[in-house]
Amino acid sequence: MHLLAIDTSANASAALLEISDPHNVRIIGSFTSVENNDHAEALAPAIQMLLNEATLDGKNLAGIAVGVGPGPFTGLRVGLATARTLSFVWGVPLHGVMSLDAICFDAVRSGVESDFIVAIDARRKEVYWARYDVTGALLDGPNVTVVEELPALPVYGSGAGLYSERLEATGAKVSEEFRQTNPSAVALGTRAAQRLAAGEEMLSSEPLYLRESDAKVPAVMKGKLL
Repeated sequence: MHLLAIDTSANASAALLEISDPHNVRIIGSFTSVENNDHAEALAPAIQMLLNEATLDGKNLAGIAVGVGPGPFTGLRVGLATARTLSFVWGVPLHGVMSLDAICFDAVRSGVESDFIVAIDARRKEVYWARYDVTGALLDGPNVTVVEELPALPVYGSGAGLYSERLEATGAKVSEEFRQTNPSAVALGTRAAQRLAAGEEMLSSEPLYLRESDAKVPAVMKGKLL
């Protein structure tokens, strides 16, 4: 079966996967933007490119896996709106996956020896984070806080690289290999395939924003709306 994976919790990312069984996932093609603000412009053309290169019709997909965050409002909305639209138009199932699980998946495959934290940039000098055990099971989160509130554990993800000095001052250990890593559609889709094969319950496509939008309605506009 073929699965399309989408994540826009950080960069715009998409992947097309061929899955013969939970332990045999082949990456047909993938795309990740090098920018962090071109989600709307880059995502749809990237998905079309992946399908064209694979000579695959979207209606023949087994489903779509989409990262539901946490992540900033604007970028996250693009991925979710795209996934929902394609799911409806193509008539294929839509499966939500917490975006931090993508980094967790890669971290577990690289080898972890204790509980660990996945953290990515949440702006406002904070991080989105979650705690996992050595098997990748979620223990706590997702949360959004300053890094000083994280447990003193190994930390994986771009949030670790961004605030490495502050984390190390609290006793946490920054993973050098993952200090610039953001959620990828390849890892997210692979994790989704494993969960689906195991019969695990998937998330809905409701976004995990965790806090209000940075965008505010100007006072003059509020007066006109009232």
